[in-house]
Amino acid sequence: MTEVIDRLVTAMNAHDLDAVTALIHENYRSVQPAHPGRAFVGRAQMRANWEAMFAGIPDFHAAVARSVQDGDTTWIEWHWSGTRSDGQPFEVCGVTLFEIVDGQVVAGRLYLEDVEQQVVGIEDAVEALSGRRPMAGSKTGS
Repeated sequence: MTEVIDRLVTAMNAHDLDAVTALIHENYRSVQPAHPGRAFVGRAQMRANWEAMFAGIPDFHAAVARSVQDGDTTWIEWHWSGTRSDGQPFEVCGVTLFEIVDGQVVAGRLYLEDVEQQVVGIEDAVEALSGRRPMAGSKTGS
């Protein structure tokens, strides 16, 4: 893991908003391709987002399952967990691609999703996506 990501994880787990903010470029660009309405630009919005996260999830914890650096881009597989202040469980998994330049995160592509609280099997998921239910164990002529 890169030094910046190590420091980010440490700051997140300490709920140190100033330390998290210091690692983010003032013109940080964030996109979530699966959720286009969540895109934003600027360190101020990132800070406001994490201030709300730390307040709303008092025991927030971030863990990195693995990471890979490719030039200026670091791919990180995350597991975030905790309990929201309303008592509801919080669990998010996914991948972020962070562009890191001169010790700061300048851009992020986030592919993070809530972990399902109610388990949905693969047949139900495929049917929801395609409109057709897969035939379990069927084989195609190949």
